This record gives sequence, structure tokens and C-alpha cells, in this order.
Amino acid sequence: MPVPDQISAIKPLPASWLAVFFVFMLVMVPVPASAVTVSGLYSAEVPVAGSGQNDLAQGYADGLARVFVRISGTRKVLKLQGVEALLANAESLLLSYQVLRDANGNSRLSMAFGAVGVNRALASVEAPVWGANRPLTLAWVAVEDRGVRHLITSDGGSQASESGIWSTAFARAAQERGLPVTLPPEQFSGSRELLSDIWGQFTGRVRKASEGVDHDVLALVRVSRTEGQWRAGWVFEGAKLDNSEESVSANSREALAEAVVNRWAELYADRYAVAAGEIGDLPQVDIVLQGVKSISDYGKASQALESLTPVVNVGASRVKGEQLTLRVAFSGELDQLKYYMALDSRFVPVEGESQTVQPAPSKPPAADGTAEIAETAETAEAADASEQSMLTYQPSPLDKEEAQQAFESIYQVLNYRWQPSPVIANDGGESSASEQSAEE
Repeated sequence: MPVPDQISAIKPLPASWLAVFFVFMLVMVPVPASAVTVSGLYSAEVPVAGSGQNDLAQGYADGLARVFVRISGTRKVLKLQGVEALLANAESLLLSYQVLRDANGNSRLSMAFGAVGVNRALASVEAPVWGANRPLTLAWVAVEDRGVRHLITSDGGSQASESGIWSTAFARAAQERGLPVTLPPEQFSGSRELLSDIWGQFTGRVRKASEGVDHDVLALVRVSRTEGQWRAGWVFEGAKLDNSEESVSANSREALAEAVVNRWAELYADRYAVAAGEIGDLPQVDIVLQGVKSISDYGKASQALESLTPVVNVGASRVKGEQLTLRVAFSGELDQLKYYMALDSRFVPVEGESQTVQPAPSKPPAADGTAEIAETAETAEAADASEQSMLTYQPSPLDKEEAQQAFESIYQVLNYRWQPSPVIANDGGESSASEQSAEE
């Protein structure tokens, strides 16, 4: 049974969540490339008028449209021939949904679509597909307003402060497009030298200051306002992107942050998205296994994967010391494969992978096309929690070369440790992991 991605919501962001978001980004181990995996790309939440058949159909279409933009990397995808028909049949790509009602009686539809189905749908209209492994951008944003310049930081104050307004705007825009973006820590806010370099778009000193913060790409952004019009200009360093200056303008801080992030998403997608013609009949995913110490381990790990119901074939892709990368072709959805792997104790998830994978219940539409809305305190609390949920970013334990390869993969790289050691049986005796797996 498929396990839906995390449900995401585009709602007002609590200050506490923003702090967690940016602190998480800053505590990741600093390495040249982070290969951040974005979870929740295929989920969306949209307001709906109610739970009737027509209301749900419109909600499915609205949610799928947002997912299409997130996965293709461009809003232009919605204008392609054939997309309108796909949106009209959005329910066929749905894995699960839930209708929630807030304290004011407003309804919204949370839904998760199948990654494989969405990718194939995009390929059918010749749209690109941008995978879940995305570069992490460290954005050094200097804002000049009324003759005063300041640096936007990850922990620069409350949401009501100037820095808080900007950081909230960038976080919301990044969430909507599934683009990992982080800001520098507060310790740099008082550096006039850095402000000057960002404004002049000189990368040397900024690059040095960035050494302790995990990132794949540096963005030096200068923001100014003239007669109510905001303008942002930036240069990139990293990911082989064009380092010449680009700029966008907007009438508000929020609109400007959205315009900046939208353009960044398009540039990254141009660099890393897979062309429609490269989407094969069978999805493939790279599984990195640590602790493969012998030919015997390789054979047993391959055999274990081949025995899983969704797996069609397994092939070695790369060997590096005791780390083996296997390319696995599978049927169905990726979450089905992860669920079956979770049933075999020899595959132990490492950084970036959930420690448990349980099939989440999917609530299909009733025969009359309606969905039940439970008007309980628990539902109200769940709705409030859903309003605060976001896409999540997880660092993958890859080196620089592997990270660059991951950026060009459609599906997230799955990271496990191969552990064929004995386990304790329920009767107090010991049985090997392979024996336990065979019994299952």
C-alpha cells in the first residue's frame, strides 16, 4: 500500500517553525555539496468550497497544478497542450486525501499524488521532470531601505521585524517551489564589510564567511526600493550556473521574494531537470548500501532486493570502498518499494531516511463523491497542525561527485546500511537476519 508524501500547506508561518527551519539548515555538517532531498514535493493543500464531488474535483486539479509547477520547475508547464486534460483527471493520480475544516468553518483539501504517476503525466506532455535531490542555496540578502542597509539572517528577530518579514517571505516562496534556501546566521548581521561586498557582489569575503554553513550554491542578493517598487539583483556562485547578474522587480516584499525564488527554480530546473524523453517505462532509483564488505554481501543484498514484490531488476551502479550503489527498477510508487524494504531488517536506514515506514491509510471518495469531515476538537487541532506543516529538507550522506549525480536523478537517493547480523528471536533464541527475512 503506498505511503503518501508529507502533506504540505501554504499557510501563515509561525515564528517558531521558521526558527526550526533555518536552524536545521545551519547545523548540517559543512561539506562541499549537500544533496538536499526535498520531501513533500508531490503533496499540496488548497482551499475548497466544501466536500461535494465538484468541490473535490476542483481541489484535485488545483493541487495537481501546484505539484506540476514544483516538479517541472516552471509555471510555463500549465500552458502546455494536454495539461488541461491531465488536471481534469487529477483524481487518477491521487494517492490519498483528507478534507479538513478550521475553527472558522473553512474547508481545505490536503492531498498526496503519486510521484511515478505525476512524472509520467509530465512526460506525456513533453514537460521536464526535476527530481527530489536539489541544490541548497545559501542566500546572502542585503536590503537597502530609506538609506539604511541590513543583512537578512535566519534568526534575525520576530516575524514583525524587517528581517523577520523578509525571512518569512523567502521561506514561504521556497516552500511553494520546493527549493531549499537558507540564510546566514545572526552573527554576520553587524558586518559592514560583508554588507558592502554583497552590495558590490564581490564573492571573496562572502565565500570565506560561508565556509561554516552548508550549501551548494551562494547567492549574493541586493534589494532596494524606489518609490514603492522593490528590486532584487543577484549573482550566483556554484552549480555551474551563470554568474552574471539577473534582477526582478515587484510591488511588495512578499511578491519580490516569490519572484526571486521562482526565477531561481527555473534556472535550477534548466540545469538539472530530466527531459521527457528520458522518462522510461519503469522508474529507477539509486540505493546506496553501506557496509557491503564482500562479494557475498553484494550477492545477498542484491538477492534480497530482487525478492521484493515491487522490484523488477537490480544492477550495480558504483562501488566505493564498503559502499555499494545499486540501481533498482521497480513498479508502482517509490513509497511501496520503501515499505517493502522496511520489512527486511537487513536494510537499516541511515541519515535522510525514515527509521520506520508504515503504510498510511488512504481515504477514497465515497460512492456519492463526498468525503467525511469530522467536526471534533481533534480534527480542529489536526487542521491547525496542518497549517504549520511544510516541505521538509533532509541532507543526504553523499560526497561531492555523488551529490552532483543525485541532482540529475529523478527520485531521491535511498541510503541504507547492510546489516546481516543475527537478531534476537521472540522465543529468546537467535536467528539470522536472512532467516528472519525468509520467514517473513
